[in-house]
Amino acid sequence: MAFTGDFFCNSFKRELFEGLHDLQAAGNSFKMALYDNTATLTAATTVYTVSGELASAGNYVTAGNVLTAIDPVLDTGTAICDFVDEVWSTATFTAYGALIYNDTAALNEACVVLDFGGAKTATAGDFTVQFPVAAAATAIIRIA
Repeated sequence: MAFTGDFFCNSFKRELFEGLHDLQAAGNSFKMALYDNTATLTAATTVYTVSGELASAGNYVTAGNVLTAIDPVLDTGTAICDFVDEVWSTATFTAYGALIYNDTAALNEACVVLDFGGAKTATAGDFTVQFPVAAAATAIIRIA
């Protein structure tokens, strides 16, 4: 298995302080691309890559889907960001993980690597990536 965990990309941490990413609902456009077990996405991933990405088939299109952002909030001193769960309808494919990246940024800068913990398959059904509860201890993007 090529995925080795979930990561908040190192470059994303720096780019937040540089003001590159606007995570507000009306801000930048963020996408989620899906990957097979040959992908090597880690905390060192800096930009969207097609290496190991699923091919356009089975209701998946390369470069992934646009995510619907929810405005950042504070939860007991922790800044949190969340997205609406993403669904690929009538899907037929297998994915091992995903990359959330800023589609508005010039280089499609990477934000978060998600490891699905193994093969996740849909066959002519919904393939859903369910984001965790938007709270200080669980939000997909959080700064304490």
